[in-house]
Amino acid sequence: MRTARISCMLFAGIVAALISGCGYMFGPSNMQGVRTIHVPIFQSVGFRRNLDYLLTEAVQQEIKSRSGYRLVDEAIADTVLSGRIVDARKNPLSETRFDDPRETQLMLGAEISWIDRRTGQILQQRVFAIGQELAQHSSQVSFAPEVGQSMATAQQEAVKRLASQIVDLTEMPW
Repeated sequence: MRTARISCMLFAGIVAALISGCGYMFGPSNMQGVRTIHVPIFQSVGFRRNLDYLLTEAVQQEIKSRSGYRLVDEAIADTVLSGRIVDARKNPLSETRFDDPRETQLMLGAEISWIDRRTGQILQQRVFAIGQELAQHSSQVSFAPEVGQSMATAQQEAVKRLASQIVDLTEMPW
């Protein structure tokens, strides 16, 4: 009798946990019916060289490493994830007494569209803008040239962070 009561309470607890949803989901967090994605080379409105290629490559690597989507050519893709870099700023955070930058900040802003090729429907559209109110949604990185960091390492880190935020858009909302 006691064993039946304990197993009944245990079963009720498991059912209650499953019904309430603990913030976890079963299965992949992909959009329903979307299996393939094409990422064309991002456009850039600025003058920083190769930033568009770096961002495109970082987004493709991020999709390969952590999403359930397969990268394919545009002709056979279910969806197209395109974007353009709308802003790239480099600001000094601190300077030496001779006005040389001691620590610098690099910020990237982008405009992203994820479109279902089969229906033409926009699945996600987002602007990662640089500004006071949206600074946490853009990608920003600080680097110090005095300790061996460079603009190249800062670009890599900023692009990696922005790519992660872009691929977050392809996951199903909670």
